[in-house]
Amino acid sequence: MFPAMRSLRGISIAVFVVQALLASVALVSAKGSTNLSRWQTLSGNAPFVIARGGFSGIFADSSVDAYSLALSTGPPDVILWCDVQLTKDAAGICFPDLKLDNNSDIAVVYENQQKAYLVNGASTKGWFAIDYTLKDLRNVILTQGVYSRTNKFDGNGYTIMTVQDTYTQFKPPGFWLNIQHDAFYAQHNLSMRNFVLSVTRNVNVTVDYISSPEVAFLQSIAERFRRSATKLVFRFLGQNDVEPSTNQTYDSLLKNLTFIKTFASGIIVPKSYIWPVDGSLYLLPSTSVVLDAHKERLEVFASEFYNDVPFSFSYSYDPVAEYLKFVDNGNFSVDGVISDFPITPSAALDCFAHLGKNASKQADLLVISKNGASGDFPGCTDLAYLKAIEDGVDVLDCPVQMTGDGTPICLGSINLIDSTTIAQSSFSNLTATIPEIGQGSGIFTFNLSWSDIQSLTPVISSPQSDFQLFRNPKLKNAGKFLTLSDFLAMAKNASSLHGVLIGIENAPYLSEQGFGVTDAVLNALSKAGYDEQTAQTVMIQSSNSSVLKKFKGKTNYKLVYKVDEDIGGAPSGTIDDIKRLASAVVISKDSVFPKNAAFLTGVTNVVPRLQAANLSVFVQTFSNEFTSQAWDFFSDATVEINSFYMGAGINGVITDFPKTSDRYRRNRCLNRGSKIPGYMSPVQPGGLWLLITLPYLPPAEAPNPYLTEGDVVEPPLPPVAAKTPTSNLSGAATAPTSPNGQPKVAACVIAPLTAMLIAIYLLF
Repeated sequence: MFPAMRSLRGISIAVFVVQALLASVALVSAKGSTNLSRWQTLSGNAPFVIARGGFSGIFADSSVDAYSLALSTGPPDVILWCDVQLTKDAAGICFPDLKLDNNSDIAVVYENQQKAYLVNGASTKGWFAIDYTLKDLRNVILTQGVYSRTNKFDGNGYTIMTVQDTYTQFKPPGFWLNIQHDAFYAQHNLSMRNFVLSVTRNVNVTVDYISSPEVAFLQSIAERFRRSATKLVFRFLGQNDVEPSTNQTYDSLLKNLTFIKTFASGIIVPKSYIWPVDGSLYLLPSTSVVLDAHKERLEVFASEFYNDVPFSFSYSYDPVAEYLKFVDNGNFSVDGVISDFPITPSAALDCFAHLGKNASKQADLLVISKNGASGDFPGCTDLAYLKAIEDGVDVLDCPVQMTGDGTPICLGSINLIDSTTIAQSSFSNLTATIPEIGQGSGIFTFNLSWSDIQSLTPVISSPQSDFQLFRNPKLKNAGKFLTLSDFLAMAKNASSLHGVLIGIENAPYLSEQGFGVTDAVLNALSKAGYDEQTAQTVMIQSSNSSVLKKFKGKTNYKLVYKVDEDIGGAPSGTIDDIKRLASAVVISKDSVFPKNAAFLTGVTNVVPRLQAANLSVFVQTFSNEFTSQAWDFFSDATVEINSFYMGAGINGVITDFPKTSDRYRRNRCLNRGSKIPGYMSPVQPGGLWLLITLPYLPPAEAPNPYLTEGDVVEPPLPPVAAKTPTSNLSGAATAPTSPNGQPKVAACVIAPLTAMLIAIYLLF
């Protein structure tokens, strides 16, 4: 046993807490639960999930908790990956890099002991394992080496483990040793070959795979493993990188797979070898790498899968969609995927592969769009709505805004700066500040006529742009805006829709300015035939109780009260007030699972209390970008949706990526009763929080406030003020005056844009 390992008591506590992150359920084999004949792998079996350094997307690579979480969230045949480094006394340790300083605190423990060595011909500075004995490394602690990931677990004292101790501690279903730098160690009189042969002779250690990017190393051990169950795998690095023993580029070696077959039974390739991307990060057609390798009877393992490092805009930030592209594309399947987040490929393989578009729904979860499929197209445009319908949305939404000439339109914000390029247009001089609407200045829809707004260029919303995560740049300005009437006509023609949701905000202010938004909505619904009994439900949503009261007598409409702040609870009197207004409530994600520093800290009783009053609970907003999710959801939108549905029991999601939510409720793992696998179990709120040590614990935050009766009960809508429009040069009604009394008149009128061809949508 490695002497620097934490006490067994300490390890057992950490393992217990990590395993408690997911509900305790019986695991089922991914291979046993799917139709084997559908897999286009070399063996015909389901691809393997290889956990690189364990669950290294959350915990320090190769740490006890990383390996524990990988075993808890992966399939029963998950393979644990160990990058092997050699110490000065020839001990093999699991560590992700040749240098120790990026993933440990060795620079603190052995300050000023940095050295420089030639690594593949390049001078490299750092702290190297070859300068320290195993005993020297007793006090060196593993840390998170990817700076964009949380470092809050670095205080847990994860010590470096030997290869033997890693296997002995976890007894993994599969064990993979990756030998990255045999030539470097040989230059320093250390033999990776001797170590590998020694560890594989150990009757207590079973090694299933050994990989290396060095031909000479694999050739040197090939004969010893010819009749062994251990498989040798050649690892391809960058296509222009040079393999040291043959002096050929990896791209050249890829063209000679017959040669690779002489010493290996499989290959590892970066995922870009299989699905390359263009200069704009959109997918190109797949290569023939997998099919070519399978012809040579070589297994193919794809690497470099990270939920938190986007690869292509074609996946819409959905990591499950990316895995499915490699295993369920109709032409080929890789034989395994190497991932820092093994929960995601585990679910992709077992729950979502080979579903087909007509797979039946397994979850009673309503999917409501957020400005259409606004994660893929500019919100509230024709293209965003068409995409949402195609993606299986149940309820299509239209946030209603009023134009200066009294036309109700669909737009996500009353402020045109939020969704158009108006700030760069000739209308930029119309900026005003209206405290009744919100903080900051804006250019508002009621300042322009409908024809003026039609002339504006839409802009896709990128709410995570602070993290350099932008949405679909190729089509960021595509589509055209719709009037409410046009929206209703489109929705009524979509037979797959269950209904529409009409959002109304700022109604009191608009009434005072002469815009009767509620009357405009009622009129449009009546003209579209929605005031009669229809197959589609009409939902009226507002955070203004006065708006809902206006629609209360319309029995065909379902009223939805929107809580526009994070809440920690609601007393019975407040819930009774909501019940008198509406049959459903929209709340934020934080109102269900409050969080601190992006960690879930627990769960409120808001959902069960609202549901006890027979109120449906819809939660917003579910996005695919990993930065929009708590760390507890492992940078995977599907894990988040599953936890809110299975764990909190919500009735519906409001999402800007409807495809992800619709696919979730069709997955085959939800109908297994007590045999739901660990990777489809809800996370335990506060589970990760318990693993943060005191020095790394974020400061406490005040709890979310309770929703009071005063927050809900409002006076009736004021009567619509008299408004006498006059014509300006463009023929549009003059916009209302600003609070300072100065008229807002556009300097010129831009001609409306030509309607976007639907072919652009089909190209996406």
